[in-house]
Amino acid sequence: MAALPLLLAGLLPLALCPAPGEASRPKPLLPIQPEKDPLPSKGAAGCSFGGRFYALEDTWHPDLGEPFGVMHCVVCYCEPQRNRRGKPTGKVSCKNIKHDCPALPCSESVLLPGHCCKTCPKASPSIPEKRPEPIFDSFEYFQDKEDDLHKSYNDRSYLSSEDLTRDDSRTDFVALLTSGVEPWLPLSSAVAKARFTLVRSYLLFSINYERLGPPSRVRFTDPDGNVLFEHPVQKSVSLQEGMICGMWRNLHKPSIRLLKSEQLRISLVTKAQPAGEIQGPIIKHRALFAETFSAILTSVDPTHMGTGGIAMLTLSDTENNLHFILMAKGLLEPADKEFPWVSLRVRILHQNRVLREVRANITMQDPDFAEVLSDLSNREMLWLAQGQLKITAETEGRRLRQIAGYITARKSCDTIQSVLCGGDALLPTKTGAVGSAKLMLHENGTLEYQVQVAGTASEVIGVTLETKPRRKNKRNILFDMTPSYREGLASGTWQPMNARDTHMLLQSELFLNVATKDFEEGEVRGQISSLLYSGLLARYTELPIPLAGQLVSPPVRTGSAGHAWVSLDEHCHLHYEIVVAGLGKSDDIAISAHLHGVAELGERGHEHTRLLKGFYGTEAQGVVKDLDAELRHHLAQGTAFLQVSTKVNPRGEMRGRVHIPNQCESGGVQLAPEEDELLEEPKPKDPEQLKKDPNSCFFEGRHRAHGSRWAPAYDRKCSLCSCQKRTVICDPILCQPLNCTQQVHLEDRCCPVCEERKASQEELRAEKARDSSEGCYFDGDKTWRGAGTRWHPVVPPFGLIKCAICTCKGATGEVHCEKVQCPRLTCSNPVRVSPSDCCKQCPAPEKSPPELSDMMQADGPRACRFGRQWYMNNESWHPTVPPFGEMKCITCWCVSGETHCQRQECSPASCSSHAKKETRCCARCRAPDVAPEEAQEKLRADAPEAWSR
Repeated sequence: MAALPLLLAGLLPLALCPAPGEASRPKPLLPIQPEKDPLPSKGAAGCSFGGRFYALEDTWHPDLGEPFGVMHCVVCYCEPQRNRRGKPTGKVSCKNIKHDCPALPCSESVLLPGHCCKTCPKASPSIPEKRPEPIFDSFEYFQDKEDDLHKSYNDRSYLSSEDLTRDDSRTDFVALLTSGVEPWLPLSSAVAKARFTLVRSYLLFSINYERLGPPSRVRFTDPDGNVLFEHPVQKSVSLQEGMICGMWRNLHKPSIRLLKSEQLRISLVTKAQPAGEIQGPIIKHRALFAETFSAILTSVDPTHMGTGGIAMLTLSDTENNLHFILMAKGLLEPADKEFPWVSLRVRILHQNRVLREVRANITMQDPDFAEVLSDLSNREMLWLAQGQLKITAETEGRRLRQIAGYITARKSCDTIQSVLCGGDALLPTKTGAVGSAKLMLHENGTLEYQVQVAGTASEVIGVTLETKPRRKNKRNILFDMTPSYREGLASGTWQPMNARDTHMLLQSELFLNVATKDFEEGEVRGQISSLLYSGLLARYTELPIPLAGQLVSPPVRTGSAGHAWVSLDEHCHLHYEIVVAGLGKSDDIAISAHLHGVAELGERGHEHTRLLKGFYGTEAQGVVKDLDAELRHHLAQGTAFLQVSTKVNPRGEMRGRVHIPNQCESGGVQLAPEEDELLEEPKPKDPEQLKKDPNSCFFEGRHRAHGSRWAPAYDRKCSLCSCQKRTVICDPILCQPLNCTQQVHLEDRCCPVCEERKASQEELRAEKARDSSEGCYFDGDKTWRGAGTRWHPVVPPFGLIKCAICTCKGATGEVHCEKVQCPRLTCSNPVRVSPSDCCKQCPAPEKSPPELSDMMQADGPRACRFGRQWYMNNESWHPTVPPFGEMKCITCWCVSGETHCQRQECSPASCSSHAKKETRCCARCRAPDVAPEEAQEKLRADAPEAWSR
């Protein structure tokens, strides 16, 4: 499914904008530029195309965006090549495949949406088009498909756990991590379970560990031990004790191949064991699909290093039978050839009392153990849900080993949530109401819930947790939340849940239903599902913002609804995640959303609107880094709102108010003035060796090593020099304005500092910056920096880049650099007061034409580049798209450096086909018997309707 655009409310979708020549068209607002997909890791080979990165040998249909869309008849390929230095690189080659379409036996062929070649109607395509193969083969599944709903109820909203999991775009993996048996690996009694989900090119992971000190990094390696990716573990990001949540972005094809062939390894790095204290292979497993309970088993004798296991458990669909698979390491001796198998005894205990016991033989070739415990009693089901059952596994014979652990509900970094809408009600409604739910399942089996309701047509009389109905007009209510409902919010806990309820919750088989006086069966309803981990911490600390048709101005009676998490980080970047429901098939709609800032009193016509991108199906997420001051002010005042639009309701399908108190208007986080405090010059080398080094530099009577940095003698406070392959580059240190009123100039500093900042804090920050778990490593100047630090980067061999600002993201340990946003100027001839300035300023009024060389500067208004051509501000043109040539039905125009394009809508002609005359874009009818004078008069009358270019 192609990614759909997401807009923050206020602008209409692009296809609905009026033509540039119309007098009624308002001046288009500059849309915000959303964060693009993260760039590939350093050294990764591939191709960049349309702002996205593709691995070697990838193929794709290019998406030119609205109004062009996906070019289904063009296939692009990232062709592997080698550059002059012999390093692998990629080259994009695209070709038109329309000429390869097969000849059809029918006379009236049709072109199906999303296809390039026509097919015969009322029949399957004679030659199916080539589709990309799924990344991984299908797994084996435990469960059978659920029975259908009764015919009298709406079943379009129900997705079984099988439907939710059987998706070519996502695959699950698991890893058991213990210390290695090889003598060169460290010994430890720690054990961890890592669960992974591959979604497109993102690998999400949740790791639970026991008997392990605080990990500093999660490391992924190939079979040869080469590090492919490292995820720094931040204490502030952990959702609960003993859990790590993270994401590996943009896996390339070679890494995906290793993942598919089960050759990737994962290890947890601690300060005591920088080589990795525990590790294990990442594998596919058929039990992952149905797993709803799990256990980590550690050695009962802590001196038995490298011994541990994990258990994955699930319940049968209808019977109280507990299926489990036990994976263990260290129970067998690899060198023991005399006894190739060993007897294993597995027991289930409650308060040290044995409830169940099974035995089996395991071997080195097949160490996993699978069993079914049938007919669990009601007490056993309750104990299972509450985490009171313990599973043990022990070997019998001369080499005794025993591992044990408590069984709990499956732990995950995902968010359990639900969007309730009228379209998914058992008897569908269209009132514009919304329900938004966030739930949390605790280890003791308690379910914590928060359900928001807004926009209902009448008073709420019931909020219930239900299963899928089994009989006509008979809803199956598990738990009534109505007593906890107050003023639009139902909040409380449900205890005790039994194991069947927990199993159905984690298998997405439960629903929330809101009944009102006008709709006693339910005005809105939603299926509870898990939203995959995305790194947005607001999910775990805040309630989502409900999005309803009744909140649109004027209100919209729709059957759809949604909710969203929106937050500002310490750098004043806007993070958002939106989920919508009830819109029907995503192929039939185009979703867009805008963020509006609007004054409530007297200025409603004056809005500040921003555009986001990132919809993938019914979900959208992303980061916006250049919010203007007005929108930040509206967010702080609570006068901003998020609006989602569709083709059916282009002026708003649903809306919700956004209130984020912030201090961003005062400038946000500024650059760290103590830039030189984090500089570390490489260890001094022998002067004689430096003289022989062909890359060393000679400056101020002294040899300097390649890559070294120092303060020159002519200006030790406010200049910085570096040696780059025999070339010395010196730049002045640029001081940024501070966010305080009392500033102090220190003797040994170039830039002023705030008086209230204590030296002890700065020393602590510098110390933390050198700790890999507390900061970022910037490869440009080979320096560690503290989390949250902002600085102008030094990029060899160019030196100090003053028009860019880099930020150390504390949550991920990543360095993100972005261009300095210069203020919009009203003058036509801005100038740079100093050569070291990044942004221009307006001088005394003076008329001078803008130069083409200024087009790449950060000031505005700017020209637009489309393809290989430059167009001035307010200029319009018909775009040329190879290999199709000029697109006569599309007109583009330049507005302050942003290109806007629109397709001309042709009205259907009522004349017969032989009387149509093709003009430049639309077909028009000829008047067969019109005199020349009458024809000229008709042309003059039609001229105002012509497409303006």
